[in-house]
Amino acid sequence: MKLGVNVREIERYDLVILLMAVALTCFGVVMVYSASSVMATKKFHDGFYFLKRQGVYALMGFGVMTLAMRFDYRKWREYAVPILLGCLALLVLVFIPGIGGAAKGASRWIRLPGFNFQPSELAKIALIMYMAYSLDKKQEKVKFFSTGFAPYMVLLALLLGILLKQHDLGAALTMGIVAIIMLFVAGTRPRYILGMGVLAVPFICYVVMTESYRMRRIKAFLNPWEDPTDTGFQIIQSWLAFGNGGIIGQGLGEGKQKMFYLPEAHTDFILSVTAEELGLIGVIVIAAMFLMLVLRSVRVALMAEDTFGRFLAFGIATLLGIQAFVNMAVVTGLLPTKGLALPFISYGGSSLIVTLFAVGVLLNVSTRMKGAP
Repeated sequence: MKLGVNVREIERYDLVILLMAVALTCFGVVMVYSASSVMATKKFHDGFYFLKRQGVYALMGFGVMTLAMRFDYRKWREYAVPILLGCLALLVLVFIPGIGGAAKGASRWIRLPGFNFQPSELAKIALIMYMAYSLDKKQEKVKFFSTGFAPYMVLLALLLGILLKQHDLGAALTMGIVAIIMLFVAGTRPRYILGMGVLAVPFICYVVMTESYRMRRIKAFLNPWEDPTDTGFQIIQSWLAFGNGGIIGQGLGEGKQKMFYLPEAHTDFILSVTAEELGLIGVIVIAAMFLMLVLRSVRVALMAEDTFGRFLAFGIATLLGIQAFVNMAVVTGLLPTKGLALPFISYGGSSLIVTLFAVGVLLNVSTRMKGAP
């Protein structure tokens, strides 16, 4: 399998998806540098520290995306179960001392030389692949509770239990929503989904109420001005960034909130820095690019030549859309704060590489669309 892709081969793929993914990633590298240079200079005595690392992650991601583009997506059927089992093993490995890494009370990473890998990012794609394989295999059986709903709830309970043990509620909710939407699209009876939703509400309330930091986030969401120097500090600083940016922004690199005012400026809240430096226009352009990416991905799903490809593409489109929407809603104060990166743009190797891999799989599905020109 050759890594190179010539111009004629590129024309086989959905070029809008490819262009959006490349543009968002390159933009992300620029914004990571803008958002992190001051902090990197103070902490590492190298203003380019995060830029260099994100640049390497982007190159690795493009390499993985290119390989996935050229790998027949239909073969993922054969590997769906082993990949899911492998991800379950990796999720458990984070709890083993000497292998797993922890930060801010959360155990989510596996330590590798020069790099911390977050298995939950790969687990999201593994779940989508497995569900696409399983739903394709079951066909009409998905309408029955015992065969088309209960087994997936057991799997979700296992995955979400491990993620909650890692204190990763954001990833748990994301995977749960993606799985439920895929089941709905596959034809699962709405009453099963509604019933599960009703049962999930008290459980989510319990999960939130039993962890003090989650309760603080809820209180900060409801009234950040009650404690503006602690629990409400981050969202208030994010609002200030949006306000300072106005319509056209302060100019690239000219933002002030990244200068130790806005926590997580180069990761979860990088859109706030974008808003301050590029203004409302910049944010609208980014949101429009994500919307275009998701809509084109849904188009690939609708036109896929087989059921497996349809579910696979739709799952990836849903994942990209949910993660982008939730991050944007958090930084604007429409949802409580949670650790969920903005795809392609936030700093982080695991998220970027896995996201570009998913785009590569999606692009391969796009080469076999029914009725495509």
